[in-house]
Amino acid sequence: MAQVTYYGADWCVDCRRSKALLNKLEVAYDVKDVSESAEVAAEAEGISGRKNIPVILFEDGHFMVEPSDADLQSALAERNLI
Repeated sequence: MAQVTYYGADWCVDCRRSKALLNKLEVAYDVKDVSESAEVAAEAEGISGRKNIPVILFEDGHFMVEPSDADLQSALAERNLI
């Protein structure tokens, strides 16, 4: 299991941007597509308390919703993932 779980959907611009950054930085992450399952969408909403995506969940329980690239990169660096 990866230390990062990404909840998002391919139709979401912010999701594609965050996913592209994770890929560029070569971060291992698990993907949960909220458009494939109501259960996954509910799981993401349960984590963040919001319907917004992407939700980026870290192994330590910290999560981010619609993070900017700079904020996501900073959170990854804080956890020594990059």
